[in-house]
Amino acid sequence: MTLTPSGLLTRAIGQEVELLLKDNRSLRGQLLGFDDHMNMVLGEAQERDGDRNRHLGRVVVRGSNVISLNAPHGAISKAP
Repeated sequence: MTLTPSGLLTRAIGQEVELLLKDNRSLRGQLLGFDDHMNMVLGEAQERDGDRNRHLGRVVVRGSNVISLNAPHGAISKAP
């Protein structure tokens, strides 16, 4: 069975994910939701930019700014 990108994101809802952005920042937080354009809402987000870390809370990330999504605890690879 092949999953679509939205199917993979659906599996990751409620799980911790890490996003790598085009400007080399990374965001880590709980995936709360997404839309048809792959814009994502993260809760309790933490931003890492080189040596600088900061707490952002709830953020909306434009899908076109995301290079990759990683589920560090294997949230996406688990079967339903």
